[in-house]
Amino acid sequence: MKKYSLLIILIFIFSCKESVDKKKDIVYLSPDCGCCHDWISHMESNDFVLEKNMEANMYDIKTNAGLPIDLASCHTALIKGYFIEGHVPAQDVKRLLKEAPDGIIGLTVPGMPAGINVPGMEVNNEKANFDVLAIDSNGKSSVWAHYE
Repeated sequence: MKKYSLLIILIFIFSCKESVDKKKDIVYLSPDCGCCHDWISHMESNDFVLEKNMEANMYDIKTNAGLPIDLASCHTALIKGYFIEGHVPAQDVKRLLKEAPDGIIGLTVPGMPAGINVPGMEVNNEKANFDVLAIDSNGKSSVWAHYE
C-alpha cells in the first residue's frame, strides 16, 4: 500500500510541475498594431506560447514591470518573470531564460527600429543597426546584443 501511495504522490507532483511549465506567458499590445502581431508570430515560431492581452493602459504595465519609460517600445511581454519590451529577437529571450543573470529584470529594444533583422519590423530590405538592452533592478541598462 505504501508503494502505491508514494507512486500517487510522485505522479501528482510531476503533473503539477508540468501544468506550471505550460502556463502561457502574456504579451500586452494594441489590437490594431500589425508589427506587434508580427513579433508575436516570430516568437510563436520559436516555440513561445503567448497569451494576447489587448490592454489600453500600457504605461502602467510597462512601469509596473520595471521598464524605464524612456526605453519603451510598442508591446510588452511578461515571459517567465522577465519583461520583454518591443522587437526583441527570440534568440535573445532564449539566452536570457537560459543564463538567468542576477539582477536582470528584462530586455528591451527601445523605439521601433525597422529592417529585415528586426522581428516584426521587416518593412524594408536593409538591416537595422540596433541594440537589445538588458535592464537591471535599478533601471540601469547595458547592451545585451548588438545587430547591424
